[in-house]
Amino acid sequence: MTASPPDTPIAPAAAPAVAPAARAYFEGGAADEVTLRANVAAWRAIGLRPRVLATPRAVDTQVTLVGRRWPTPWLAAPMAHLALAHPQAELGLAMACAAQGAGMVLSTQATTALEAVARAVLATPQRGPLWFQLYPYGTRADWLRLIERAQAAGYEAIVLTVDAPLQWPSDRERTAGFGLPRDWPQPNLPAPPTRGTLSDLLAAAPDWDDIEWLRAHCPLPLLLKGITHPADAQRAAELCDGIVVSNHGGRVLDGLPATAALLPAVRAAVQGRCPVLVDGGLRRGLDALKALALGADAVLVGRPLIAALADDGARTVAALWRHWLDELRGAMALCGAPSLDALTPQLLCRVPTDGDVPCL
Repeated sequence: MTASPPDTPIAPAAAPAVAPAARAYFEGGAADEVTLRANVAAWRAIGLRPRVLATPRAVDTQVTLVGRRWPTPWLAAPMAHLALAHPQAELGLAMACAAQGAGMVLSTQATTALEAVARAVLATPQRGPLWFQLYPYGTRADWLRLIERAQAAGYEAIVLTVDAPLQWPSDRERTAGFGLPRDWPQPNLPAPPTRGTLSDLLAAAPDWDDIEWLRAHCPLPLLLKGITHPADAQRAAELCDGIVVSNHGGRVLDGLPATAALLPAVRAAVQGRCPVLVDGGLRRGLDALKALALGADAVLVGRPLIAALADDGARTVAALWRHWLDELRGAMALCGAPSLDALTPQLLCRVPTDGDVPCL
């Protein structure tokens, strides 16, 4: 796979078939892209301080999420419109993830029907979890119909995105003239996204009453994606089966702190009542190790997988996951961690800047 800068996942030389406007859509972030850059930099700023003479005789990367044991601690994050990156789109991504023991969260805005993705992967031995991400478009009845459709197809959890009631094109998208064709396939939308004035959008935004209703009616485990504040984390843990610490990859509201900085306080607020996942800025297996040591139960990965998919479809996605697993297992061994439970904050320190002495 062709390497590319952390915040520019699709190199033109690696994926000449990806239009510049589509690259702008996948790569861009909100406003000045401060949060987009911070997400990547924050993981780099965390260092390791392993103990020696403690190399385990075996390394186990299994993780338990919503009551089931899975082979790896990562899932593909929900990503929209993957047919813009490669003709294999969500099917190619899903099959590569399943073959390598990684999970997948299929986006509401996928270009492939959720049933087709489920049929392609559910029978794969040693696959990861298959979850469905829900944007709350339309009415409560619309949400529930789509959830029931996902349950019938075999999805194992619902991930409700709660941090994007308003969205608008990034500066990169506007400059590049990005737009979807009128006949663009979106077979999983519960209803068309709300259009109209700001007042219309605000009126359609979900609130905690909607979450309580959904928890009461959703037949699958329910996770909330987009939690950044400890108070919201505490309330979500009381209502739901898991949370995802996420600033939407820096795509919605610029100026949010990096998720690496937000994770510890959210984890503390949850107090072990439900699993805590994190996304945003993870670019390699070593970043996943740091996230797990900070208290995440698992991670979601986005832009690196888009880059791999654009490069050469499922083959390169599978190669990326193999590399991530090799890196994670090797780093765990060097840190003396036989299992993910052995990854703790005591393994971490701050990467020094000039004159800084972080590990005392």
